[in-house]
Amino acid sequence: MFKGNDIKPFESKVWLSSPTMHGEEIKYMTEAYETNWMSTVGKNINEVERLVAEYIGVKYAVALSAGTASLHLAMKLAGIDAYGMPEVGHGALEGKKVFCTDMTFDATVNPVVYEGGIPVFIDTERESWNMDPKALEKAFEIYPDVKVVVVAHLYGTPGKVDEINAILKKHNAILIEDAAESMGATYKGVQTGTFGKYNTVSFNGNKIITGSSGGCFITDDLDAANKVRKWSTQARENAAWYQHEEIGYNYRMSNVIAGVVRGQFPYLDEHIAQKKAIYNRYKEGLKDLPVSMNPIPDCCEPNYWLSCLLIDEEAMSKQVRGEQDVCYVKEEGKTCPTEVLEAISSINAEGRPIWKPMHMQPIYRLNPFIVKDGNGRARTNAYIAGGMVDVGADIFQRGLCLPSDNKMTVEQQDKIIEVIKECFK
Repeated sequence: MFKGNDIKPFESKVWLSSPTMHGEEIKYMTEAYETNWMSTVGKNINEVERLVAEYIGVKYAVALSAGTASLHLAMKLAGIDAYGMPEVGHGALEGKKVFCTDMTFDATVNPVVYEGGIPVFIDTERESWNMDPKALEKAFEIYPDVKVVVVAHLYGTPGKVDEINAILKKHNAILIEDAAESMGATYKGVQTGTFGKYNTVSFNGNKIITGSSGGCFITDDLDAANKVRKWSTQARENAAWYQHEEIGYNYRMSNVIAGVVRGQFPYLDEHIAQKKAIYNRYKEGLKDLPVSMNPIPDCCEPNYWLSCLLIDEEAMSKQVRGEQDVCYVKEEGKTCPTEVLEAISSINAEGRPIWKPMHMQPIYRLNPFIVKDGNGRARTNAYIAGGMVDVGADIFQRGLCLPSDNKMTVEQQDKIIEVIKECFK
């Protein structure tokens, strides 16, 4: 157990990543109230769509109730594009396999199942902690008929977009880009959220900017944007009465929520700069420990949403995780994510385990999972043995997310660094 009990806890909690408000948000929320535009239409929504499209560099943005709603409708569109218009009552993805990022939050993957698809998980590569292009290429050899691929950019760091898109082009597949965590991040100077045919950003409460909830569907395809706009308002037809000819959803963003996002938007670059400073302070402060930070490839500039830590293999103490419980053994000079998280919590700060890979989740444990060995060969989850490396599971075992709130002071961060160092004693 952590022994640094002489380190005084913070009076106010240091959060993992909480909303940072600036005052302009309330102005636009009040405007919605005073003009009585409290529903899913109004100036705030129009402005959010304009701001998002202009900043990211796409032609169209549709403001929705959540990033998950955007991913769902993107999946619906992609399934129809890839497999044709479904029969009434059935999705185009019914029974179809979809390649998905493995180490991510389940909101990236669940929309595949909403549309009747079968997620096939592609293992992680160490250079960015995102989908491994080599494993993806081998996955197409195993399942050559797959036509839809969902890629998330973990913790705000872009994946290897060019390599992934080259593979997709060769196999005539569609990319759905989940940029929920990476808004404002760039790959080779280009914003994430522009590389897929259908893309998503999120304004959830802990994201780089927030509306408390909400997200945007983003695309260069006018027809797709119009379909999403229609489907998100219960697929109402252009008639004087309520006419419905296809299934719709109540997915539109509230004009009040849009007021919060509108007020946050001018501070996006400021938030990114603050998050970057936090990452760099951790990197410098922990450089003498047997650890590394979440990696940043040379070709990209993250938004540094969360700073993460990976403990070197030789410095890991014994740690065993069940489905909901965990135990570990304290060893001199070593530590593990559980001990570090307990130590951080003891001074009233919030950390978090790395995303548990989807192929390890009970709900998806029987789904196919593709990994590669040292020669670039791929295997399904039935063959992970004999020296095969499950990269995502390894990062989950040895990694953790550090307090990354952009309101955290330098003094608070220094104390968190001190506590982490104590865990290795």
